[in-house]
Amino acid sequence: MNDTNTDEPDTFSAEERAAMKERAKELKTSARAGKGAAKAKGEADAMAEKIAEMPEADRVLAEGIHRVVATEAPGLSPKLWYGMPGWARDGKIVLFLQGAEKFNTRYATLGFNDIAVLDDGAMWPTAYALTEWNAHTEAAVAQLVARAAG
Repeated sequence: MNDTNTDEPDTFSAEERAAMKERAKELKTSARAGKGAAKAKGEADAMAEKIAEMPEADRVLAEGIHRVVATEAPGLSPKLWYGMPGWARDGKIVLFLQGAEKFNTRYATLGFNDIAVLDDGAMWPTAYALTEWNAHTEAAVAQLVARAAG
């Protein structure tokens, strides 16, 4: 059996490798920050900086989601996750925004991890395409965030 397959693409794209490097940096920063209020403030500041750096379309989405989380799920804390805005409970990411530009996609993605309480029978969605922030989007995201936070 031939173990070399030249038809397979590289394991990770440049964007994925960059995201992994950002995650490693986040873990180092988090370890240095310690625990408690100082760590939470550092993570909130890092999130605000990351959102401010985003291209306008992604930034508007991130700011909208951040406002919704503060209102609907104040128990979740801001936390960068692979260089993306995320919101966590007990250090575990519940939901995150993957900006469209970060991975060169046509839409941003609002994603939910397995600790989000979105269960609905044997199958339910855990990711949603976002193309713009408006009243309808905000209402839908508010419902999802409130449900996901439990």
